[in-house]
Amino acid sequence: MSEGERRGPARRALIVGGAVAVAGATVPLVSGGGSGSRPASPTRTATPVAGHRPRSDNRPNILLVLTDDQPKETDWALPRTVDWLGGSGSTFGRAHANTPLCAPSRASVMTGRYAHHHGLLDTRHPYHLDQRTTVQRRLHEAGYRTGMFGKYLNFWRTGDDPPHFDEWLLQEPVRYFNGHYNDNGTVRIIPGYNTTVIKDRALAFIEASRTDSRPWFAYVATRSAHEANTPEPRYARTRVPEWEGRPSVFETDKTDKPPFLQAADHSFAQGSGLRARQLRTLLSVDDAMHDFREKLRALGQLENTLVLFTSDHGLCWGDHGWLRKSVPYRPSLEVPFQLSWPAGGLGTSRSDDRLTGLVDIAPTFLDAAGLPPDPEHDGHSLLDPGNDRDHLLAEWWWNQQDRQPIHSWASYIGKAEQYTEYHRTRLDHAGRPTRGDGKVLFREYYDLRADPYQLTNRLHQASPQEERRLGIPELAKGLAAMRG
Repeated sequence: MSEGERRGPARRALIVGGAVAVAGATVPLVSGGGSGSRPASPTRTATPVAGHRPRSDNRPNILLVLTDDQPKETDWALPRTVDWLGGSGSTFGRAHANTPLCAPSRASVMTGRYAHHHGLLDTRHPYHLDQRTTVQRRLHEAGYRTGMFGKYLNFWRTGDDPPHFDEWLLQEPVRYFNGHYNDNGTVRIIPGYNTTVIKDRALAFIEASRTDSRPWFAYVATRSAHEANTPEPRYARTRVPEWEGRPSVFETDKTDKPPFLQAADHSFAQGSGLRARQLRTLLSVDDAMHDFREKLRALGQLENTLVLFTSDHGLCWGDHGWLRKSVPYRPSLEVPFQLSWPAGGLGTSRSDDRLTGLVDIAPTFLDAAGLPPDPEHDGHSLLDPGNDRDHLLAEWWWNQQDRQPIHSWASYIGKAEQYTEYHRTRLDHAGRPTRGDGKVLFREYYDLRADPYQLTNRLHQASPQEERRLGIPELAKGLAAMRG
């Protein structure tokens, strides 16, 4: 009997019997709502088809769908995704990107490591990532059939094949229409909309399991909802709900914020427009998720496929005057995160309030496959409800070539508080943190229960006594320990 067969049933029993936190403790980002018309899609009912080859073991298939720049509060565009994964799985209300920047965040997804441990700190040096540390390598070597479809790592050379995948359709640079793809080693232009093109190839990969008994791992990474936020033509004029904003968008007194944020002046109108454009691109992602579900149903694989839907990081919609990512504030850091695996005990709707990071994805996949964790992981498996933490790390570095006026920062994110240090460190032209003396230049502390929109930096003009009362010395030590 394989290790996966020995371990699988025990793990599933643990999941079913585990306690799950209450959803009400999670603080919503958005105040206000609106109404909008989501275009109706035809309902298709799949009929299981006989003739597919029986599986040789009970390890689950694994489907990861990773969107781009998608913040929370975007469920309106994803009703069928929410119905599927929210209705038959766990919704993690406190999920965070550990680095709110595309390539470092994706490397954390693949490795289960914080960026300062995996070494890919910016978007220009993808070959810094040690491919021997990735979850796709572990799964591939354990007998999984592996496929990668869509965005891989920024500045990855299009002609280079992504290691440890049996099949791939890799696009870099990523564009919404008629992109250049590495199609299993052949670089060519494929006409069509990015989300549809990679969805179709992922469906073909899944369909191949009809005659291939190996469990499979599919890594599907869309362009949506990254700028230029170009929707599929049929959704270009779709009316989206009006947005009332949130207090952080209308903040006027920013004297307690770092200098770059005091100078930021993006408006509610700009944030609202960006939100609408992002939502329109996500409509096609929802279509893709529907098609994945129906394919799994038709193949009889819906029960024993672990499906995880998330984003590489969030985005600010004018919060504190900021209209981008890269900052240590909730809209930039928090991501949608839903996990379903009916055969593994995650088949009913529940809310999980554990503090979660994208570094938890790789350990979770290895656990589901019956594989031991990597001792170098910073994350842990979410399949064990006993795996809970009271804090995690988020970090970001200022690149020599980056025009954004943000100093490098590191942030201690707790269940009720967040402490951030901006420090004098820069990446050099090779993407290594060799510039600067590391001196702390600015600090922030937010009480996330009393101040969920991060309007009042409690360290602004705080006395030493007040800092001690807030526990700043202990938080600073905790942050230093996480940074290694």
